[in-house]
Amino acid sequence: MTRIVEVFTAGCPLCNPVVELVKSTAGNSCDIITHNLTETEAGNPAMRRARLLGVQTLPAVAVNGALLACCQGSGITKEALEAAGIGQAA
Repeated sequence: MTRIVEVFTAGCPLCNPVVELVKSTAGNSCDIITHNLTETEAGNPAMRRARLLGVQTLPAVAVNGALLACCQGSGITKEALEAAGIGQAA
């Protein structure tokens, strides 16, 4: 069975090396789908897929429908910002 690898990006210079890393690592043994989440069309299927898999930060990689552990960060939260002192007097 061929692995399905999905790469979620913002099409930016920080995401592009991850796309290339996935492609070079996978070689011909995987089917790679790149989802660019900057497309703003109504009902963007890439955005729906990202939400379904729980993507919170970019770039992110999923294999066979499961978000990799390294990509499961919760993203930026109000609690994390406050813990860093943001919004508090210096």
